[in-house]
Amino acid sequence: MLNYREIIRLKSLGYSNLRVGNSCGSSRNTIAEVWKLAQDKELTWPIPNNLTNKDLSAILYPGRLTSQGRKLPDYEYIYKELAKPGVTLSLLWSEYCEKCRHEGMIPYQHSQFSDKYHAYAASKKATLRITRKPGEIMEVDWVGNTLSVIDETTGEEIKAYVFVACLPCSLYSYAEAFPDMKSNHWIEAHVHAYSFFGGVTRILVPDNLKTGVIKNTSTELILNHSYHEMAEHYGTAIIPARPFTPRDKANAERTVGVIETWILAAIRNRKCFSFTEVNAVILEKLTEFNKKPFQKKKGSRFTAFEEEEKDFLMPLPASPYETAIWSKATIQPDYLIPVGNCKYSVPYEFIGKKIEVRTTEKTIEMFFHGQRIASHIRRAYSQEPIYVPEHMPANHRQYLAYNSENFLKWGENIGDNALLVIKNFLYMHKIERQGYKSCVSLMRLADRYSTNRLEQACGTALTYTPSPSLKNIATILKNGLDKVKVKPPSLQSDTSHGITRGAAYFRGGKEKC
Repeated sequence: MLNYREIIRLKSLGYSNLRVGNSCGSSRNTIAEVWKLAQDKELTWPIPNNLTNKDLSAILYPGRLTSQGRKLPDYEYIYKELAKPGVTLSLLWSEYCEKCRHEGMIPYQHSQFSDKYHAYAASKKATLRITRKPGEIMEVDWVGNTLSVIDETTGEEIKAYVFVACLPCSLYSYAEAFPDMKSNHWIEAHVHAYSFFGGVTRILVPDNLKTGVIKNTSTELILNHSYHEMAEHYGTAIIPARPFTPRDKANAERTVGVIETWILAAIRNRKCFSFTEVNAVILEKLTEFNKKPFQKKKGSRFTAFEEEEKDFLMPLPASPYETAIWSKATIQPDYLIPVGNCKYSVPYEFIGKKIEVRTTEKTIEMFFHGQRIASHIRRAYSQEPIYVPEHMPANHRQYLAYNSENFLKWGENIGDNALLVIKNFLYMHKIERQGYKSCVSLMRLADRYSTNRLEQACGTALTYTPSPSLKNIATILKNGLDKVKVKPPSLQSDTSHGITRGAAYFRGGKEKC
């Protein structure tokens, strides 16, 4: 199925039908048709995430039928005609379509026509030369050879992989070393390259490495989520080179070879002890490389860039793209997602659901079917899980609200007797948390019997013992003893020294006390 969302996004950015077709694996006629239908239906970017490509297809093409039976082009004729001045593949495709209409045949779409011709031309080792426009394309790749960075602690050598970006029009280039070729460094390299050039090209041509391109066929293009997100941030279109077709990014391939000689080989005997140091050396050699005069024409890569290409670059966005790592996770019963050394909460309603997690250096974001359901500020370390109260069920929120301060405040609102009982529950243990359960149970008694009766029951219990138990108070409330006024027993004898036995008791006699 066509990626209608991507077609509408790229057309909204002002790209041509052919460029959008190359990016989405469709013909330019199809792109023009989709864009016209989208305008007729008043579909504009951004399109809501819940409107899928299947929905867009139903909106744009209700009851659409497919046709079969196509005329095969004469590629030998096309091969010979392309050798003539001014003749292009697009012109020959237009003539081919006109011929098909006269013969009542169905022509191939532009993308199919081009792919079949390129396959035929490759068998004859023919090359289709393309003139590059200023500010249009940036080609990127990794250098095959590596550098070495010495670990200051162990003295071991660490491999350094070199990223290269080239602007085909001026051949102005950028290079930087990284400890690996993983997705985060791949995207970080692009961000640094755009900053180095001071602008953004309209098209980005990478290789088909898995860190950037998941799938690239004649009919389908699937990009890495973070890579596509970066392209949207900078407003550029990613059009990967065809698999096993280095000519699609010939300038980057040549630049890689030249950089291997003029930069990597030139610093082969330099000992660097950090990536900051090795990149400083690379930048020094890169400046020399870009200012090195051309052999067959005037100027250098730097002067060509300054005079011919710099002004045609699109402006950089207000802030650089923050590298993000996307991953998938299934929500567990504790509704927590582990990221690094911390655990972050998501709404408990998504327990058992599969979600996507977007991780940057500063934030953690969770998405379900394209909709953001939670976000957190990223922390380096936290021993306790990081919960957002709104993510929790009501009973869990109530449990987290249990603490000594809240219990004491509640006791003050009930009365002096209840406060004394609360303090007894909290302070009778070595750890206050051990008394939380008794405090919670006391609060439930207040819900069951009312706060006034609980206050009376606590007072009654305190007349018997300075440390009443929860069971004592519950028994008083159950039997209604809190409603009976209890008077302390009075003794007729002098009780200042307690009850004493008289002399008659010890003589075996009887004596009233």
